[in-house]
Formats: sequence, C-alpha cells, structure tokens
Amino acid sequence: MKRSEIKRRPMADTTLASLEPEASTYRELDGAGLYLRVKPTGQKSWELRYKKADGKWSWLGLGGYGKGSHQLTGEQARQKAAELRDSTMKDGSMLATQRAQKAAEREAANNTFEHLAREWYANKRKGWSAGTATRTIGALELHVFPVFGKRPYQGVLPMEWMEFLRGMEQSGIVEQTSRVRGMCREIYDLARVTGRATHNPLEGLHKFLLTKPAENYAHVSIDELPPLLRAIRAYPSAVDVRIGLHLLSMLACRPSELREARWSEFDLDGGLWTVPAERMKRRREHVVPLPRQSVELLHNLHNLTGAYLLLFPGRSDTTKPRSNTVFLMALRRLGYEGRQTGHGFRHIASTILNEHGFDENHIEAQLSHVKDGIAGVYNKAQYLAQRTTMMQWYADHLDKLANGNVVEMSRRA
Repeated sequence: MKRSEIKRRPMADTTLASLEPEASTYRELDGAGLYLRVKPTGQKSWELRYKKADGKWSWLGLGGYGKGSHQLTGEQARQKAAELRDSTMKDGSMLATQRAQKAAEREAANNTFEHLAREWYANKRKGWSAGTATRTIGALELHVFPVFGKRPYQGVLPMEWMEFLRGMEQSGIVEQTSRVRGMCREIYDLARVTGRATHNPLEGLHKFLLTKPAENYAHVSIDELPPLLRAIRAYPSAVDVRIGLHLLSMLACRPSELREARWSEFDLDGGLWTVPAERMKRRREHVVPLPRQSVELLHNLHNLTGAYLLLFPGRSDTTKPRSNTVFLMALRRLGYEGRQTGHGFRHIASTILNEHGFDENHIEAQLSHVKDGIAGVYNKAQYLAQRTTMMQWYADHLDKLANGNVVEMSRRA
C-alpha cells in the first residue's frame, strides 16, 4: 500500500508489511518519535528520533523490520523505544543507554558455558596433540553444547549436571562420561581462578557417578561368544560397521584406535598396523600384527572407504571419523545392549589368550598396556614375532568358535 493510504497510527503489522517503497528513502511516523524507514529497495528498518544532551535532534537505529532474528515487529519496536525513553529519563543520554544495553548483551553472550568452554579449549589445546584436540572439542560439541552451551554457566545447577551425566552413563558410554565430567570441571575451574565464579558445580559429582572401568567394558561369557561372533558376521546394516565389529573382536584394540584409524597407518602387504603415539592412551607408538583374516577384511573395507583418509569416515563430514558410539549402537541393534561393548572385546581376548597359556608379557603388549614409571618408558620390547603368531592363533580360534567346531584344550606359546 502507499503511505498516503495509512489510516491510523501506530501502524498495524499488515500495514507495515505492505508499505511500498518509493523512488527515494522515506520515514513514516508510527508514533511517539518512532519511525519506519523504507528504502527504494524495499528494505525496512526502525529509527527513533531523540534529542541529544546539547538540545539537537538525532536518529537512533533500533533494528530491521520483520519477525526474524535481529528484526523487530511493530509491537517489539514500540517496546524497545519505550524502554530507551524510560532509561533516558534516568541518565539523560539515549545513546549511552543503548551502548549500555549492547554491552550487557555482549556480557551475557560471553557468560555462556560454550564461550567459557571454548576459551578453556583455546588455552589447553596448545599442549595437546591434534588427535586429543579433535576428540576434546568433538565431545563438547556432541554432548555438552546442545544442552548447556547457550546458558549462562553460573546458572547451571549441580543437580542439572548430575542428571545430564547420568543420562550419558545410561547410554552406555561411561568412560566418555568420565572424560566429559573432567573437562567441564576444568572449565569451571578456569572461571573460578579468574574471578568469574565462586564455586564449581561439578565438584564432588564423581562420588555419585559410575567410576569403575568394568562398568563400561561389558562383555559376554566365553559360552556366549560364538553366537555373538555369528551375529556380527551377519550384521544386516552398514557393511563398514560390520567389518569394524569383526576387526574389534579380532585385534583387541581400543574402539577409538580403530574408529579414528587412517589408511596411511596400515601396511597390508606386511600385515602391520602402526598406531601413532598421539592416538594412543599412553602416547607411545603401537604396532599391531594383522592376522590374514583382518587383512582380507581391510581390503574389503578399502573398496568402500579407500578414497578417504579415514577407515570409517563420517556420513556428513568425511574428514571426521564416525560417531564414538557407532560400534556400541551396532551391538545394541544385535541385541547385546548392556552385555557387550567394543572395549569388552579386549577383556575377552585377554581371558582366552591367558587361559590358553600365552605369555602374559605378549598379551599385555598386544593390549598396549605399559608399566608405570621408568620401566615402562624404557621397555620398548614389543614381542612382535610372538604376537604375530599369537594373534593369528586367536583369529583362527574365533573362526572355529563362530563355526561351532572348537575342541577346548590349553596350550603354551
């Protein structure tokens, strides 16, 4: 509509929306010093006419017209104009009032948990490997920011953190829950030592959460293992996930080591997988001998994902690995929720290999367990030849279990 057709003020939103542009920019009074500014392009915005301290008149932009973010409807613009006029009566400066409001808005944005967490991350990542930095910010973005990211960190209560962390536990990722709790506790410590918080709401929560690693490493009994192995080999969904579960059951590696693995780490001709130190729990390079069955599986996987850097590239972003719950969710789909985890295959391997008389040092080396102290630093013996023989026996043994033709008998390596 043309502005000459306006019948009343303040203007209705239907009038505001339908006002037509003209050859030059014009302002149309809405009431009480509030104007709608219309450009020839059709862009509309709100301006407030006010008198400065020196008695001269000036214009103050309030925002665009509309219903989107950073836009104001007629009612919202009138309310904002009224708030500015009320504040002006107190301090005599409308511009100072708006600046104070913007400063308050900036302060509120800086007080969110996500802002504080990213500040903590920026400080800490300088001493981390690339893998650790990626896992840390990934865990925060996946689990914490969607829940608490936009909230003021001082307003999140200890009980809310407790409920959130228990929810993570109930999803079966106890170890990840512990890491997330530790991160968030440190994030609040940053606020506390810099004078922005007086207490840490995560302090003491560990006493009421699961802390025993065994809780996260659920595994079936040896008697239940054969049907599990058959279920994995018949996994009906994603082929790469089926191969991943099969490799986890065979190699006794940590799920994160496999999920984040890169093709460049593998020598399939030589039957070796070298996990770089930055991706290992103890920050030591780890060499994994590959049984012939695993080499065949990896060749099959390469046909699917060999064009990417990662063995298990993400669906939406192929530069990042699959979700850290991908294998756990697959086991749940197979009916093993609470009975088997990816990490639990390590316990199964250790049990079977020990029961069949293999050398404890060889088993511990395969599991990448390192002794504490100086002995662990200087003992670089990896028993590669012995572990190659041991893990080929283990892969063959699993095949026999899956096929149901095992004759149990102990042996010595």
